[in-house]
Amino acid sequence: MQATPTAPSPLDGFDSSAPRTPIVNDFSIQVATANGSGSQTSNNVLMRSIFQMGVPVSGKNLFPSNIAGLPTWFTIRASRHGYIGRKKEIDFLVAMNPESAREDVESLAPGAAVVFDEPLKLDQVRSDLHFYPVPFDKLVGPVCPEAKLRKLVRNMIYTGVMAHLLGIEIEEVRRALFKQFGERKRKAAEMNWGAVLAGQEFAAANLPKTDPYRVQRMEATHGRIIIDGNTASALGCVFAGVTVLTWYPITPSSSLAEALIHYLEKLRIDSETGRRTFAIVQAEDELAAIGMAIGAGWAGARAMTCTSGPGISLMSEFIGLGYYAEIPAVVIDVQRAGPSTGLPTRTMQCDTLPNAVLSHGDTMHPVYFPSSPEECFSMSHDAFDLAEGFQTPVFVNTDLDLGMNNWMSEPFAYPQTPIDRGKVLSPEDLERLGGFARYRDVDGDGVCYRTLPGTNHAAAGYFTRGTGHNDKAGYSEREDDFANNLDRLRRKFESIRAALPAPEIQPREGARIGMVYYGTSRYACEEARDQLSAENGVEIALFRAKAWPFDPVLHDFCASFERVYVVEQNRDAQLLSLMRMELSAESIAKLRKVNYYGGLPLDARTVSDAILAQEQEAAR
Repeated sequence: MQATPTAPSPLDGFDSSAPRTPIVNDFSIQVATANGSGSQTSNNVLMRSIFQMGVPVSGKNLFPSNIAGLPTWFTIRASRHGYIGRKKEIDFLVAMNPESAREDVESLAPGAAVVFDEPLKLDQVRSDLHFYPVPFDKLVGPVCPEAKLRKLVRNMIYTGVMAHLLGIEIEEVRRALFKQFGERKRKAAEMNWGAVLAGQEFAAANLPKTDPYRVQRMEATHGRIIIDGNTASALGCVFAGVTVLTWYPITPSSSLAEALIHYLEKLRIDSETGRRTFAIVQAEDELAAIGMAIGAGWAGARAMTCTSGPGISLMSEFIGLGYYAEIPAVVIDVQRAGPSTGLPTRTMQCDTLPNAVLSHGDTMHPVYFPSSPEECFSMSHDAFDLAEGFQTPVFVNTDLDLGMNNWMSEPFAYPQTPIDRGKVLSPEDLERLGGFARYRDVDGDGVCYRTLPGTNHAAAGYFTRGTGHNDKAGYSEREDDFANNLDRLRRKFESIRAALPAPEIQPREGARIGMVYYGTSRYACEEARDQLSAENGVEIALFRAKAWPFDPVLHDFCASFERVYVVEQNRDAQLLSLMRMELSAESIAKLRKVNYYGGLPLDARTVSDAILAQEQEAAR
């Protein structure tokens, strides 16, 4: 019986040894390990080594919400063009986890490269990839005599292997490694450096390079730093003069509180008396944390809390009290995927609409949308002036991607303006005025004058009320008093608009469509704009919202185009919903949504594919 001829395989003819056109400073690396294996240090050293060679780079850690054992991935993107958003395609895989190795390899596009633990025999899975087997256990033994430490040290071997294969200067690896460990861990650094050299030497002797990916020195990172958004936010709070932190641990905001505590302990202890000039309370839950922050703000402290979506849900009633009784507080929300517990270690922009109108009744709160560590710093700083200036809770909405991942950043600008406490009356003011009405709009901006508890004057006292009240803070259930109060609060909210940062607008000649986005969606959207222009001839003008309420220029932007795509990382188009609250019916009809809610950082290809599909549909 004659065998049926098989169809030609798309893998036929692939020759991994054939010369390839070099791809320089434009690739993504994915390191696949297991949670708790200690790979984070190796990954950060690899990323920083590329950064120190002047190449724009970003790193993203995708980790499970359990303590240890499940697969975890770390992606490093190098881009000579400066793109630092997540790249959907993986060009170079380091496969260290037996549980996910086969699936990771099968997901790669033809021509990708794979460094793998030799016993996994991944080079038998496919024939259209560049494979580099490494005997990690054999190499780590001579480097690390202590068996219990080998699990951690063996990861540094792939850093050395990758340094050789990509052409990363070994001195930059050494510099990055010792920076990572610091002087106090010199012995550990030396042991790990030995593992790097073992990996490099093995690769040089046994792994002929067949893939096209290369690192070549550039000068695009000079003067820049690498920092995560949570640390940047903590520094912004320090420079703003925060005096009270109340918090309850929750992923992904806990590292923000921990960084802030570190800086306060270092910078806010009186050198003469040893007295702390700040207060930190780890509360029993998020409800208590926001209650304490509101109380501290009422007492005159610069108070804050940090949390994530589940904590925001618990804070709703106290936030309403802060809004209606007009008490300053700053809430930094490092968003994660919901609803409920959701995906605690995945990123989303799913608290946008809830925070804007949090609590029952007619409430509206200002919300900052930082997109970078620089803006985490500056917006966290500015939020305190805004909260006190307008006597209201203020939200700073970051997300897990921005908060917990390392980002390339410009150094932060030292704040040049003095702290602004807003309309606070001193005893001298009260003596001159003879008294004041706590909830009376004297200046027409909706913002009333206040005194702080303990102000030494007979006219300083008033009742702080979450119930109905008149302009003198007296209890009232009169309909005119209640309506007047709500009207004034709305007028105050309109006054806030001018105090928020202006949007970033990038016009584009010949553009018939616009794109509106915010936060970390920025990086995917800006790259997608370039993809659509280069690949499809579609030109797009960009509008990055930096805060809610929106700048009035949003109306003009939306009126200028045939269609406006609103890109965000949630299912229900929350930013688009806020835009509908403000735009005209004509502009609302132009809005189109592009939503991603899988929990990974948004990538450019997802955005450009979605817009292209809708544009093709509109052309039919």
